[in-house]
Amino acid sequence: MSTLRFQALKETLDRKEIAVNEPARRSDIFGKHVFDKDSMRQHLNKEAYKSVQDAIVNGSKIDRSVADHVSTGMKEWAIQNGATHYTHWFQPLTGATAEKHDAFFELEMDGTVLEKFGGGQLVQQEPDASSFPNGGIRNTFEARGYTAWDPTSPAFIMGTTLCIPTVFVAYTGEALDYKTPLLRSLQAIDSAATDVCKYFDKNVTKTVATLGWEQEYFLIDSALADSRPDLQLAGRTLLGHSSAKGQQLDDHYFGAIPTRVLNFMRDMETECMLLGIPVKTRHNEVAPNQFELAPIFEEANLAVDHNSLLMDVMRKVASRHFFKVLFHEKPFAGVNGSGKHNNWSLATNTGVNLLSPGSTPMKNLQFLTFFVNTIKAVHDNEELIRATIASASNDHRLGANEAPPAIISVFIGSQLTNVLDELEKVTDGKLSPEEKTDLKLNVVGKIPEVILDNTDRNRTSPFAFTGNKFELRAVGSTANCANPMTVLNAIVAQQLIEFKAEVDALIKDKKLKKDEAIFNVLREYIKQSKKIRFEGDGYGEAWEKEAKKRGLSNNKTTPDALKAKVSKKSIKLFEDLNIMSKIESEARYEIEVEEYAMRIQIEGRILGDVARNHVIPTAVKYQNRLIENVVGLKEIYGKDFKKMAKEQMILIEEISEHIEKINKGITEMTDARKKANNAKDAEETAALYCDEVKPFFDEIRYHCDKLELLVDDEMWPLTKYRELLFTR
Repeated sequence: MSTLRFQALKETLDRKEIAVNEPARRSDIFGKHVFDKDSMRQHLNKEAYKSVQDAIVNGSKIDRSVADHVSTGMKEWAIQNGATHYTHWFQPLTGATAEKHDAFFELEMDGTVLEKFGGGQLVQQEPDASSFPNGGIRNTFEARGYTAWDPTSPAFIMGTTLCIPTVFVAYTGEALDYKTPLLRSLQAIDSAATDVCKYFDKNVTKTVATLGWEQEYFLIDSALADSRPDLQLAGRTLLGHSSAKGQQLDDHYFGAIPTRVLNFMRDMETECMLLGIPVKTRHNEVAPNQFELAPIFEEANLAVDHNSLLMDVMRKVASRHFFKVLFHEKPFAGVNGSGKHNNWSLATNTGVNLLSPGSTPMKNLQFLTFFVNTIKAVHDNEELIRATIASASNDHRLGANEAPPAIISVFIGSQLTNVLDELEKVTDGKLSPEEKTDLKLNVVGKIPEVILDNTDRNRTSPFAFTGNKFELRAVGSTANCANPMTVLNAIVAQQLIEFKAEVDALIKDKKLKKDEAIFNVLREYIKQSKKIRFEGDGYGEAWEKEAKKRGLSNNKTTPDALKAKVSKKSIKLFEDLNIMSKIESEARYEIEVEEYAMRIQIEGRILGDVARNHVIPTAVKYQNRLIENVVGLKEIYGKDFKKMAKEQMILIEEISEHIEKINKGITEMTDARKKANNAKDAEETAALYCDEVKPFFDEIRYHCDKLELLVDDEMWPLTKYRELLFTR
């Protein structure tokens, strides 16, 4: 066994469980490190408190004088809770969070020491914008960017630092983060959905998109993870033979949580409670050492911030427990990968979930309106939805018989399908009294019973209705939820705008009553979006063929999928809703194709290094040992040695063949990388990495994994799957 592998295993086995003191009542500590309403009431005057609340609820601006007062109160609260520094906490297009810490400490000209934090420091800062992904918006010598306070997401304390959630924009105004377009999309869906809600309830003045994410992840002992160069640098294993036992017995899923893991979870959940992250559910997932946690639903912007913050917290707490948390969508071949299901809905300021039926036919007609419009929005923009979940890491997972396929479809269940089939029969124009009564009593009126008793789940569907929400199941575990949520908000907002225009036209021009007009428009939407609905097995080849007949896209790779983001249709959608300009859309496309190419490039270099500098030398050493054995047998048995050394000779030959194939594959892969690096633009580079570089990965891995089975276990340099997945 290699020294590094032996030391890693020994260190892991020597671990002692870390005791965790968990509070008896989580409600006692929830939000203790958050500058929430209670903290604001204590540290702000009435005017400042009201101004912040108006900004949160209505999006109104905060005057500079009020900002000065808020900053003073926030500083005092933070210092009382142990903070010494502050930072603007933002989410650049790197996929991680970013922060630059400044001390409250100030030294005056007369030598006086003060702790300062003014309104200007709260509202705006100027981090270097050229060192973050910007898609060509900013040149390196044009460094200035701005972070600006987002009062809708409360400030919080991490360690000894006051963190202020902010947007991040270029000096010229373009968004360079995930939050800015998300906030714009939330404004768009608020306006569009509220206008439609007034058909049913004039008291509705605001609509918010809600999000409940489900975070899947792997926990690996840190010593074992650090012994693998691929896990260190790529977040996934680029080679490694599957363990004899994996997930075949389904014995890990929902099983008893291992003690050491449970201690990590308890510690992490305590941190989450302090930060106001409402985590509620924890359990073992399907694959060995794979787990999941889920929170209570929140307003989408806050939920996105909390998910990004959670991933930071998980990494820090995992380190305390000598774990490495893996968010990669497919860190291990042969077992399930990880996703981040995004459960999306719409809620009004009157307390109504618009995707949940009510107690009256009118409330159920409201449900149907938002239900059908969402399906229609996904139907009309299925390629754009696919683009929002595209990444180099998620490509390993989509369609791998464990996650939704790359074909976007909508699952609603057989009973709701029957409801839509009935609505499809609605008479064009005015409804007869009998038809209206039948619709309201026997179709619309019975929707609550249908959902309560018959709504099932389809794990193979990328977009499924699950009772009172839609679940976008295809989002990858590393993803920032803002990306898919921005698009979903945008397409539904646009669809609702079109719906209202059509209904109003029927009321005005055709003299139809409101509910008749709504039924007529919904009928057409049901017909037009029928091909996106699919109730069967999304994993099979039959669906792939059927989807092609229906005209649905099947963009299997990220370079193909991302093109939808810069189509004329998509750019117009974002521009019309003031979510992103053409420059911003094109910049994000450029960033994402560049990131794809860089990730494949890095993985190719890691694989070449590990294969040539770890695998092949070990195989040669073992082969030499076999050769020595053959030579020894020849000395003992003379000309009869071939019979005695037959199996050793076969092994020697097999090892040589695998070494030859590995070397050949690495050489050809390197040549393909050079070709890709010399491509004319980022789009062509990404395509070449996808089509001409990445295919070598499986071939090289195959031969490395075969050598793992042939070479003496004591000599093998890399920690094996059975050790990574079953050592706790």
